Amino acid sequence: MKKKHVLAIGAGIVGTVAVVQLVAAGLLGGIGPLGFLQKRKMKKKEGNADVYDFDKIVPLEDSPLKGKNVCILGSSVVFGAASLENAVGEYLAARTGCNLTKEAVSGTTLTDIGKNSYVQRLVRKIDASENFDLFICQLSTNDASRKLPLGEISPGDNPLDFDTKTVTGAMEYIISYAQRTWHCPVVFFTGSYYESPQYAAMVERLKELQKKWGIGILNLWDDKEFNTLTDAQRTLYMNDGVHPTKAGYSRWWGPEQERQLLEFLSEK
Repeated sequence: MKKKHVLAIGAGIVGTVAVVQLVAAGLLGGIGPLGFLQKRKMKKKEGNADVYDFDKIVPLEDSPLKGKNVCILGSSVVFGAASLENAVGEYLAARTGCNLTKEAVSGTTLTDIGKNSYVQRLVRKIDASENFDLFICQLSTNDASRKLPLGEISPGDNPLDFDTKTVTGAMEYIISYAQRTWHCPVVFFTGSYYESPQYAAMVERLKELQKKWGIGILNLWDDKEFNTLTDAQRTLYMNDGVHPTKAGYSRWWGPEQERQLLEFLSEK
């Protein structure tokens, strides 16, 4: 076989792989130039019907967060990858009347393993001079699915002691940075239950960090009654084990997160 033919075949294979990767990124992750593929797919889901649009959410009377500045950091669950970009932050904004700053990139991790990690985006993309009244962070499922190291709790509060290449060190860094930078309450939220020993361990570690740092936890993971759904409800509320639809955020996750958040804030 001539060299030119070999090169042409190689280029064709590379090109095909690149196209497949673009389609996969667009359809599964909602990112890249073909990100519209996922949105088109998600629009067809029952849980994303117009009846579940967030503009239909009734605002909370006498909200303690009305007019307050709230920042939320996370990955696809905060982005709203399966809910047409309506997610935790948008629900809370609609209900409480807060001013929302959202920093979300699908597929990213707490653990600092790249430029889009929670740690990196916290420092590079969120304005340190902002006056936030509340900081919310997602306990990312991506760290669990990638089986990234859990790590250990540091003995003190010196940021130099936080191993951000581990889940625990990254969480401690985020908590410490937010508290020192904005002097506001810090809250983490978990996802609802799905089969993952790794994520279960992360939830338990988060509880330990709550005792050390005095943070709030919006815990959707542990409540068996909350997580008991009929098959029809699960199909309506969830696109998969991790990502809610608009109905999932507005009818299932959101009300419980709101309840726990208001309870936490009332104790501050």
